[in-house]
Amino acid sequence: MKVYLAGPQVFTPQGERFVRERLIPSLEENGYECIYPTDLGDDSITELAGEPVSVDRAEALNEWAMGIGQRNCEAIVEADVVLANLDGADPDSGTSAEIGYAYGIGTPIVGYRTDSRTAGENEGLVVNLQVEYFIWDSGGSIVSADNYGGEWEAEHHRLYESLEDLEDLIIEELDAL
Repeated sequence: MKVYLAGPQVFTPQGERFVRERLIPSLEENGYECIYPTDLGDDSITELAGEPVSVDRAEALNEWAMGIGQRNCEAIVEADVVLANLDGADPDSGTSAEIGYAYGIGTPIVGYRTDSRTAGENEGLVVNLQVEYFIWDSGGSIVSADNYGGEWEAEHHRLYESLEDLEDLIIEELDAL
């Protein structure tokens, strides 16, 4: 099964380390093939980094960004499931777009959240209601930190207590699809 890894973790050293050193190896040990957007990349932006601000530079950056967007869309279509990191005060806008796109083409989504801050409209939600609905209605679920002392777990929410537990629950949820 091919798993597209969506999320803002690519923008932090800790998140990138967790995905590269723990999550991907754990998924691959359990027979999953991981599609990680940064591995689909285009390093041509490094050539533009030293260029002065100009219309030509802006056009080149736009072309570079649209290429990334296209490759990510193609990878989501190729994937059997999207595994989405939902961290942040509100889930990352790019991740939310990937969730909406996956939902729109009928790809199941499993979300996970390591951020203990509240991100839903109320205590009955882990994240934004529309994001959570897309995940739930796709047949997926959300694995998140236990902020309720084990006293509350909804049908499509799984609670974890450690990183090992998080990895195990993610694999259980992927296996259930």
